[in-house]
Amino acid sequence: MVTPDDIFRIADEAAFETAALEVFRRQAAACPPYREYLARIGIRPDEICTADAIPCLPIELFKTHDVYCGGGEPEAVFTSSATTGMSFSRHPMRSLGLYEQAFRASFRTFYGEQARWSLYALLPNYLRRKGSSLIYMADRLIADCGSGGFYLDDYDALLRAMRDDPKPKILLGVSYALWELAERYAPKLANTVVMETGGMKGYREEIPKAEFHKILCDAFGVGEIHSEYGMAELTSQAYSQGGNVFRCPAWMRVRARDVNDPFDLLPAGTRGGLNITDLASWWSCAFIQTQDVGRVAADGAFEIEGRIDHSDIRGCNLLVQ
Repeated sequence: MVTPDDIFRIADEAAFETAALEVFRRQAAACPPYREYLARIGIRPDEICTADAIPCLPIELFKTHDVYCGGGEPEAVFTSSATTGMSFSRHPMRSLGLYEQAFRASFRTFYGEQARWSLYALLPNYLRRKGSSLIYMADRLIADCGSGGFYLDDYDALLRAMRDDPKPKILLGVSYALWELAERYAPKLANTVVMETGGMKGYREEIPKAEFHKILCDAFGVGEIHSEYGMAELTSQAYSQGGNVFRCPAWMRVRARDVNDPFDLLPAGTRGGLNITDLASWWSCAFIQTQDVGRVAADGAFEIEGRIDHSDIRGCNLLVQ
């Protein structure tokens, strides 16, 4: 029987396949919204024999249902950010310890041990609300690093602290705040990885990612912009170390689907909606249809190209009535 700890020991496709099918069968029985969704689309869990055949739950259902199979009360409930008038998603997290295990393992996969870094977090809109999984993650990673900190709007203090810090640094910032820092100061950041997350959040215009990254590279004097890809409805994170190409930890997979037929998976390199399998989402649902659009390469790396317009999504209303 696969345990949560086993998820982080996955080393090959055979182990992933075995774990994914076991997690699916348990969640298909124990997660009420997922169980009902499978019934409504006519899926018999005992007939699913491969990980690619596992149906993904539309992410919108985190806004209307408790997607949870943890039994007792969760230790925390993470919520998505939402603009005025929009509802937000809720992700009950039974075990914060499991969440910490997931984000620490993801970080180590791509950046090594935390203690070698200083982490500076420029996340103003997240700091102003409760229930952010990103703030929780950044807070624990800053503690693991032993240096760095959160900065709201005080760019002078941020740049002073980074200039005086001899360690390699990661500047993790929401996109619009990094853009403002670049425009106002254009500081040349030595020995620093600039990592964006979270998008413009309505504060700035959305522009093509390559154009935005060039603005940041020119202002900060760095060769590449890294990115963190995560969301309240997931437990794990993928990272891009340049070029908007993201890679997943071993217990996470991304596939592209037809935006007009959510059950039609697309060949490698084809543009489509992104499905994510995150086996660390042990107590909720590990199989998610996101609203992001992109392409997935044959080796599993993926690119984000934008969002699906809500009117284009079919199948997401099966439980929203």
